[in-house]
Amino acid sequence: MSSPEPIVIAGMAVEAPGGIETPAEFFTALADGVELVEPFPRDRDWPVDQVLALGSIDGWGDVADAGGFLRGAAEFDPMFFGISPREAIAMDPQQRVAMRVAWRAVENAGINPTALDDEEVGVYMGASMAEYGPRAAAVNEFSGHRIAGTALGAVAGRISHALGVVGPSMTVDTACASSLTALHLAANAIRSGECAWAIAGGVCVMGSPAAFFEFAKNNGLAADGHCRSYSASATGTLWGEGAGAVVVETEGRARRLGHRILGTVLATRVNHNGRGAPIVVPSAEAQQRLVERTIAAAGVCPADIDVVEGHGTGTPLGDPMELRALQNTYGAARSGQEPVLLGSVKSNAGHAQAAAGMMGLIKVLLCGRHGMTVPSLFADDPTDKVDWDGGGLRLSTQRADWPARAGRRLAAVSSFGVAGTNAHAIVSMPATDREIDHV
Repeated sequence: MSSPEPIVIAGMAVEAPGGIETPAEFFTALADGVELVEPFPRDRDWPVDQVLALGSIDGWGDVADAGGFLRGAAEFDPMFFGISPREAIAMDPQQRVAMRVAWRAVENAGINPTALDDEEVGVYMGASMAEYGPRAAAVNEFSGHRIAGTALGAVAGRISHALGVVGPSMTVDTACASSLTALHLAANAIRSGECAWAIAGGVCVMGSPAAFFEFAKNNGLAADGHCRSYSASATGTLWGEGAGAVVVETEGRARRLGHRILGTVLATRVNHNGRGAPIVVPSAEAQQRLVERTIAAAGVCPADIDVVEGHGTGTPLGDPMELRALQNTYGAARSGQEPVLLGSVKSNAGHAQAAAGMMGLIKVLLCGRHGMTVPSLFADDPTDKVDWDGGGLRLSTQRADWPARAGRRLAAVSSFGVAGTNAHAIVSMPATDREIDHV
């Protein structure tokens, strides 16, 4: 039986570059405008010298010694999750980090993770591109653990197994749109009665520097080691890592159990670019259709959306396309009003790929909870590929108050995949406790 009840977010957890392991640390870094980019890790047995020399090959672009890397990706307490040390080493770090953030998100919602055996709880985790460890088609000390250790499906499966829950369990791979697609699937599963509540999120820990090789060949990397979202000086993206998870449930359940409501998922939608350009080329037309359909599903006026957390990969091709789609939707509705504020967490932490949309969503939830918008880095030099004066958009250059309107704040989050899948969400954050007390 489908439920017409609103879907709310009752808990969250995040791990981000720079050693960040809590939402509070994440918000502090964002509010202070900290860039969380660091040199390549030297403890992963990567051919770093070879990666940094790719620019010397004819037809390849430069690779900067920089990225948004998780410091704690190799840290894991297997016994806490009932896993042997040998099996843990054979596990893709994405599985380990996903288990950790999912557990913390459940705790953050005020739910006991150890008391969920046989509950109809769904798990939907975005993940992609696993290149971890030795080949399974080889004899080594980890043989017997390699299939479960590297299967993408096990990213969600490990979480369900650790919690003992029996609802739907899916690892979602729509490339860089994966985690918002996971949220879309989780919300729909609750509405349709497939599960009572769900964990939705995304994770990216690079098992190899493959993404740097691929984008160096396509000249798609930032030559200076900065992800300059929507900037005139942007030369390409910068790869990063991260993980985030949220607990979603119906509003009635949250209120009945006394859970905090961090935000309401008013609508999510997913589409594809279709045919007409190479599969890796974004489509402004598809993005505009997606935004329009999400607005219609949310039942809100686009002029009421004050903040957009964009995709903003920092590529000279993709960013202007996204900006045109946003100007034709949210921007066009702001005629005669203050422009909608736009930013991207990628400017702080790099492009976390399958986790990117969830990290953007958590940024928005934190901003709503604090009643404050935060700066998007490099926003003082906006791209000249679009008309900012009449487009109804403005890059967020500094911390600023974000006042509630009619008791809530409305924001949108975008995430687009390299295989052509686009995801968009519109969320509402309640007024802060301080504002409620004042009223």
